[in-house]
Amino acid sequence: MRWTLWVPLALFTFFLGLAGYQLTQPKDEFIPSTMVGKPLPEFSLEPMLEGAPGVSTADFQDGQPRLLNVWASWCLPCIAEAPHLDALKEEGAQIVGVAIRDTPENVARFLDQHGNPYSRIGSDPISAIQLEIGSSGVPETFVIDGAGIIRYQHIGDVRERDVPILLDQLEKAR
Repeated sequence: MRWTLWVPLALFTFFLGLAGYQLTQPKDEFIPSTMVGKPLPEFSLEPMLEGAPGVSTADFQDGQPRLLNVWASWCLPCIAEAPHLDALKEEGAQIVGVAIRDTPENVARFLDQHGNPYSRIGSDPISAIQLEIGSSGVPETFVIDGAGIIRYQHIGDVRERDVPILLDQLEKAR
């Protein structure tokens, strides 16, 4: 009868130890896209800014690899990645932007303040394309080969250390 008094304490200790162990394990907060290796879905986005081109699947099927950057003017990490997108552009990368749940006024203000590395920007007001390509948040950058196939996914803001990686992935997508 005396050992039954120890069972609840043993169970509590076991679960406390299990919880402590789980807290020491690194978390994988990113959800990789299942679309890597697959073609872009068919889409056609209206231009975000007047006088600038929108974005469609056909823009990625001309034989030239491109970066597809999913971003928003309200996204703080997008501000941090702006100079690194400019560095990619200076190295010859073609960058197509998809602005998520944004307004033309806010996008124009963002680009005026932080630069415009984009050759075209499409408006995705309800995140439909973002979800179709398997993007889990903003910012996120995809390498798309010249046939419109998603070849690489970079989750989070592009940092200085990521610039050579993305350039290498673009080269591999040729």
